[in-house]
Amino acid sequence: MSLAIRGADVLTLADGAGAKPVTADILIDGDRIAAIGAGLDLSAAERVIDGTGKLVMPGLVNAHMHSPEALYKGRYDNMPLEVWMLYAYPILGAQTLSPRLVYLRTALCAIESLKTGTTCVTDDVYESPRQTPEQLDAVFQAYEDVGLRATISGHVVDRPFLDTIPFTRDFVDPALAAEADALGAADMDDWLAHCRHAFETHHGRSGRLNFMVAPSAPQRCTVELMQAAMELAETHDAPFHTHILETKLQAVTGQEFYGETLIAYMHRHGLLRERTTIAHSIWVTDADIELMGDAGCSIAHNVISNQKLGAGIAPVRRLLKAGVNVGLGSDGVSTSDTTRMFAVMHAAGLIHNVQTPDAAYWLSAEDVLRAATSGGAKSACLADVGALAPGMKADMLVIDLSTVAFTPRNDIANHLVYCETGSSIACTIVGGEVMAEGGRCLHVDEDYLLRELREEMPAFLAAHEETERLNRAFEAAFWEVHKKANARDVGVHRLGREPAWGAS
Repeated sequence: MSLAIRGADVLTLADGAGAKPVTADILIDGDRIAAIGAGLDLSAAERVIDGTGKLVMPGLVNAHMHSPEALYKGRYDNMPLEVWMLYAYPILGAQTLSPRLVYLRTALCAIESLKTGTTCVTDDVYESPRQTPEQLDAVFQAYEDVGLRATISGHVVDRPFLDTIPFTRDFVDPALAAEADALGAADMDDWLAHCRHAFETHHGRSGRLNFMVAPSAPQRCTVELMQAAMELAETHDAPFHTHILETKLQAVTGQEFYGETLIAYMHRHGLLRERTTIAHSIWVTDADIELMGDAGCSIAHNVISNQKLGAGIAPVRRLLKAGVNVGLGSDGVSTSDTTRMFAVMHAAGLIHNVQTPDAAYWLSAEDVLRAATSGGAKSACLADVGALAPGMKADMLVIDLSTVAFTPRNDIANHLVYCETGSSIACTIVGGEVMAEGGRCLHVDEDYLLRELREEMPAFLAAHEETERLNRAFEAAFWEVHKKANARDVGVHRLGREPAWGAS
């Protein structure tokens, strides 16, 4: 179905364009934008949307999400990352989920994302104890059915869990440690075969869906696996997605395990490249930032999750100035408790103002919007997503400007970052097709899917409560690990070493 929009306020966020909308028509041909301008001939369009009183902008891009955590939304609080992981990514007693439950939890994230303005997500999917082809297909099918653009991973850890965090052997009971060690870790050759099959089966699916490699972190994966993963990413022009320096404990980890920072370790092994996306990047040193800028890599700035876990604040302005690409992510649905990118933008626009009194290091609303669109798209190796221009994918939001969020109307960029919640969205277009309109997803029965998921949850939670009981045996030791690491001086200020007032 060909589609057009007439007479809207259009915020293109294209290269060289500012954050001020212009009145224009939009003509869409297939899944791409054919033209943007005033007075276009729209007569060939099968549907013309009246843009009067509407804003059209690029769809939001979630640069880092973990949909498996949807089943734990609203469940945990006041835990640092390493303690929280005992329950959301348990060592002992993890359930192997049916493909149907995987589908339902993914659909839950996709539905919320689509209805609140996200058109493209990077979903880093970890399954316990390892991902099966059937589970991965369920994730792809959910995104295909709901109508999002998505880049989906097979997340992997191939080192025993207790060997991924320093000091655990100092505090974990030896018998309990032996029980954890007996579980082993993923096999590199099996995982690589799984990824090759996924690239053959899913990469480019429906014109909207792609696969990516996601070695969990340099302390959780062998360098051999990470280098093999990078080769796969290069072969398929896919992202290499990982986690680095989310917590101070991880800053300590680099020195304890490798005698250098984790960024320096990545650089030394040829893993810091333009296609590398680093989730978090909070505890980076000056030298780390320079290496990242030279590589032109990306970070996913997960501002809400970082706050909830007490992880710290990434030095985003300094990363941008060094040449690092920055996208915004919601992170796990258990650590941010949301997939809503308008909430993420709001938080990102505010948090850096308390990082330093020097306003030169704060982010503008336009900075935030670009991170939430083109920055996230670049991190997913998508050159034709994240802005509105002829030839780009037709992923866009049509927003009603008569709502409370835009009344009275002042600066549109400020309204989008600080006032809007996603409730003003009239329709969401992905690949030239209206996927949500009037607050409803058009291609799935969301009431049925949510009801089915609610019916599945009592049995899931009953089993998960037993899993929580098993892993609670590690908790006291992990708090001690957390305390020991946080007593160390790692040469990085907790807020990212931003300059004090008046510093150059």
